[in-house]
Parts: sequence; C-alpha cells; structure tokens
Amino acid sequence: MKSRIKEISEELKLVISGKTFDALLPPLLFAIVNGNYQLTVASILAIALAVLLGIIRWTRKQPLRYAVGGLLGVMVASGIAYFSNNAANYYLPKLATSALLVVAALVSLILGKPMAALTSHLTRGWDLDWYWRKDVKPAYQEVTVLWFLFFLMRLALQVILFRRGDIIELAWTNTLLGLPFTIAGLILSYLYGIWRLRNLKGPSVEEHREGKPQPWEGQTRGF
Repeated sequence: MKSRIKEISEELKLVISGKTFDALLPPLLFAIVNGNYQLTVASILAIALAVLLGIIRWTRKQPLRYAVGGLLGVMVASGIAYFSNNAANYYLPKLATSALLVVAALVSLILGKPMAALTSHLTRGWDLDWYWRKDVKPAYQEVTVLWFLFFLMRLALQVILFRRGDIIELAWTNTLLGLPFTIAGLILSYLYGIWRLRNLKGPSVEEHREGKPQPWEGQTRGF
C-alpha cells in the first residue's frame, strides 16, 4: 500500500511539477474584494497579487511559468470584466477554456487519437506508436471518455453559475474544480489506466520499443 501511494505521489509530481497556487489565489481575491468594493479595486488587487507571487517565485529562483501564466490570465480576465463593467465576465476565459477542453476531448475520441494518450506522450516522451496498439489504446480511450464527462460537467456548472452572476460561487467552483479535482482525476485516471493496461495484456513501452516477443510483463508503472 505504501509503495503504491509513493508511486502515485511521484507520478503526480511528474505531471504537475511546479504547480502552485499562483493561478488560483488572484481569482479568489478578486471575488472576495468585488463583494465589498468596486470592480476597479478588485481588478487592481488581483493583478497586484499575481505580480507579487511572480516576484516571490523570481526571488526564490523557482519556476515562473505558472506565475506568469497566472498574471496573464488575471490581466485578461480583469480587462474583460472592467471594460464590460460586469464582474461575472472575469470568468469568461475559464468558461472558454472549459469549452475548448470539451471539444478537444470529443474530437480526439472521434479521430481515434485519445487526449489521454497525447497528453501522456507529451509529458513522458514515450513512443507514440505504442499508444495506438490495439492492446494499449483502449485504456487511453476509456480514460479520455472519463475526462470528457468531467470537462462537460464542469462547463455545465460554470455556465449555470455564470448566468446567475454569483461571483463568489463562481470563484469557489472554479477553484474546487481546478487543482483539487485535477489531482483527484489524475489519481483515478492513473489507477484505472494501469489496471486496464494489465487486463489488455499488451507490452510495456520498453518491451514494445525493444520488439520483445510474448509473453510480456506489461506496463507496471506510468500511464
């Protein structure tokens, strides 16, 4: 049990290494401040917090990609909300992102190139032709279906709350369905994926790369 927990922890670090709250804290601050002050104040403070987080990362010589991404996201979202004079529009970029993920997952399934396989390939650099094997690909197709359903559920909830115009609910929903649900989804995807690969009885990445004949040990770690 301990070895499995350690394995999952190491896999999560590989996939979301460097992930911080840089992209999560500014939107929450925006929602809280907007409930008590003007939209302009909320926008300025959210941007200021994003800049501060970036400075902290820079002084500590930590990766800046999430801080920079968070800052750009806050600036775009704040600009949309400010110029439309509607605080709820701050979350339009997140709705657009959710919609794009739904479409991307669905299109990948239709084209027979499941998003889970492509994501794993980009993260790990494994041979792409291994993912398309008949004794490997179904695992990634099924995980992508799960991702599609999650993305669709999140988008539907975001649209409902957006139409209500409830900034606080939007903030907490986007936060909870962001990093926490992503981590939970990655854990479930990993556990299911490894189990499914074992049942498909295909070769591991190394066995496929080396052209080893059956019987195969199969993929025992990494998905």
